[in-house]
Amino acid sequence: MSTATKAGTEPATWAEYALDSLSEAGYRRGGSRRRVVELLGNQSCAVTALEMDDQLKGVGRATVYRALEQMEELGLIQKIDVGGDSAGYEKVDPQGHHHHHIVCTGCGKVVPFEDKKLEQVIHEVSERDGFSIQSHDITLKGTCEDC
Repeated sequence: MSTATKAGTEPATWAEYALDSLSEAGYRRGGSRRRVVELLGNQSCAVTALEMDDQLKGVGRATVYRALEQMEELGLIQKIDVGGDSAGYEKVDPQGHHHHHIVCTGCGKVVPFEDKKLEQVIHEVSERDGFSIQSHDITLKGTCEDC
């Protein structure tokens, strides 16, 4: 349980929630890991490790990958197929809100989308087939209007 939850309030941001969770798992809160968490907290969609490395001057690439691995193990982020050789990473909302992605196979553009009907169909399929779905990610691939 996070320190914010113990006090009866929820963390104000995903970054605070993630830092609390990392701390509870035995990881230090400061320094480079905090910068990786804060960068992810400010993203609205997936970002690659290389993009993070470019934005985080003074944080080593190995540190970025290590922080991503730790957060993925704790379920704080998820790896997203954004086409090409690199994976994208994005925060997991502790309340369960999420979106899916459309990826241009020409230029690599990633567009998030939400669809209530799609979520309903996923729920219906899980009930029909007797599954309790914990998570899902849908990535549609094609070419954007610019390509």
